[in-house]
Amino acid sequence: MTSKHDTADQALTLADRVQADRVHTSLYTDPAIFETEMDKIFASTWVWVAHTSEVPEAGSYKNTYIGRQPVIVVRDRKQKVHVLLNRCRHRAATVCEGKKGKTNSFVCPYHGWSYSLDGALRGVPHPESYADQLEKGELGLVSLRVEEYAGMLFATFKDDIEPLVDYLGPAKKWMDLFMKQGGGFPIKVAGEHRFRFPGNWKIQLENTTDAYHFPLVHKSFLSSVDQQTVEMLDFVGGPGYVEELGNGHSVMVMIPQLIDLEANLDAPIPERFAELAQALRDEGYEDLEVRRIVRAVGGSGFNLNIFPNIACSMAFFRVLQPISVTETEIHHAVITMDGGPAVANQARLRMHEHFQGPMGFGTPDDSEAWERVQKGASAGKDLWIMLNRGLAGEKPTADGKVSDVSAETGMRAAYQQWKKLMTA
Repeated sequence: MTSKHDTADQALTLADRVQADRVHTSLYTDPAIFETEMDKIFASTWVWVAHTSEVPEAGSYKNTYIGRQPVIVVRDRKQKVHVLLNRCRHRAATVCEGKKGKTNSFVCPYHGWSYSLDGALRGVPHPESYADQLEKGELGLVSLRVEEYAGMLFATFKDDIEPLVDYLGPAKKWMDLFMKQGGGFPIKVAGEHRFRFPGNWKIQLENTTDAYHFPLVHKSFLSSVDQQTVEMLDFVGGPGYVEELGNGHSVMVMIPQLIDLEANLDAPIPERFAELAQALRDEGYEDLEVRRIVRAVGGSGFNLNIFPNIACSMAFFRVLQPISVTETEIHHAVITMDGGPAVANQARLRMHEHFQGPMGFGTPDDSEAWERVQKGASAGKDLWIMLNRGLAGEKPTADGKVSDVSAETGMRAAYQQWKKLMTA
């Protein structure tokens, strides 16, 4: 028997399900909506696929996904980056299975069709059986449009989409600020860990600009750090803010004094970095270099969300990959200094392990909260997810809208972009 709640749910259009201050729970639970997202969002906008440091030289490749479609990010011999569908044009087998690596070509393990680094079909075993019916020039690996900003590589299935720089808009200046974590050296992705949680991808998307949860969910982490760090991370009632940046992007500034890591370098070095600073001095680094490197190790004072799948979060990249309506894979990639002092990179790795690493405090606490959201979302019918925190204090800015640091402004921005794409 169909209840009145079921009937009300079914009567809602996609546009109806996203209001100014709330979204319908079916966005977490409806398989049909998830399938539409794969087409209307992940196959219809710019999606982050890699950082340039992950494909540093000719033949370097990385396997990843755009939505649920497997793709290869690869640099060819002319140093051009390509994003190729990981699918042989003969009988659809994947042509590359390694997570990352280096190769001269891609060869299908099923029938031996081989492709060059730019995706062109190079050779076919026993071509005589095809007579004159094989158009090699038309059977290369499908190549997507790819563009780069600040070392971040994005790809899209749409050839007629706006340029990446226009899509990023005001987010670009925050990306530039985030890359100052190189401390005078280039940024490098040093490694990552992956895990899955039983929940919808948008639950994680919300989390990166959610300061409201931090004191409660991460109480165990706060108990493991020194008092100076506790005071620095006590930002929920502080002067920080969340700002909408257009196209679903947003930034959450937790520690305003750490927006620009190269500003105010004459400020005192925090006690927790005193030993690192001395080690750098012992290696011969000048005082200004020591301060720049130490500041970079500590990470930026903000989280930047770039819709739909990448967050630049204090000191790492957080990438989300939708698996199903009720399952998401998360990649946490730690950022280091390419060519920087080993002692500083080791300090960065230890900090990453402490919070975001597989044995750290942050990841288990966050993932349990996300799982409980998904579980609770299955309770009741025709119910809503509330996103009205900070709405009353929201003010317009040159880039979008802004409210206090614990506001849900970033989430509202993401869902308005979701609504725009899903109803296009």
